[in-house]
Amino acid sequence: MSNLIELFAYDFFVKAFLAAVFASISCGIIGGYIVSRRIVFVSGGITHASFGGIGLAFLLGFNPLLGAVLFAVMSALGIQFFTKVAHVREDSSIAIWWSLGMALGIIFVFLTPGYTPNLMSYLFGNILTVTISELVWMFILNVVIILFFAFYFRKILYIAFDEEFARAAGLPVSLFNYLTITLIALTVVLNIRVVGIILILSLLTIPQATANLFTKDFRKMLVLSSVFAFIGTISGLFFSYYLDIPSGAAIIFTLVIIFALLRLYKHFFK
Repeated sequence: MSNLIELFAYDFFVKAFLAAVFASISCGIIGGYIVSRRIVFVSGGITHASFGGIGLAFLLGFNPLLGAVLFAVMSALGIQFFTKVAHVREDSSIAIWWSLGMALGIIFVFLTPGYTPNLMSYLFGNILTVTISELVWMFILNVVIILFFAFYFRKILYIAFDEEFARAAGLPVSLFNYLTITLIALTVVLNIRVVGIILILSLLTIPQATANLFTKDFRKMLVLSSVFAFIGTISGLFFSYYLDIPSGAAIIFTLVIIFALLRLYKHFFK
């Protein structure tokens, strides 16, 4: 126990711990919405499309996360526009933006002069490298998400479970869809450092699947999702530190183990 406490004497570990807290809240809430709306693969498309922005940032020499934000938001709004306005099938729209972002990212990285950029921390995550500025943006995102869901919870609930009823009731469904898809994009990008582009989809779905074992209530699921995300992220962080393995993979592996154990518990002791 004393060894665990001693870790907090290190600045990088304190930042990693705060990143785990912030990631748990944002991914828990947004992930709960994604799972309820059954748009998991929309977030997957946004995630991979953001790679184009990272490649562009390396090519032009600015912050890769800023490039990822631009591409993620653009692809999120693009998927929504293609599906709702241009009447392109949703799965086709996701595939178009997914492949476009990945292709552009590869091209931009190839065109970047000098040594090939190290993309490992963006693809697979490294929570121990989170910076102060990234923590500030993660905190701001959490505040925005909490306030948005707190003020508009009933409207979000109606839209998540019955969009046609919400339209008939006169709710601004299209506006809320664009706002929530933008929040999904920002959540994906600002948590890339935690588990990476390849694994972020798991952080948005596994805690929610675990929460669903115990409740079907939407509000409770958002809270429980954040709790399970926090437990898995912190446990994975400690495992990665002591076993000297990649933090992103350790976090997702821990989340899967927690889900499996609780699923077995519910099966045999329900």
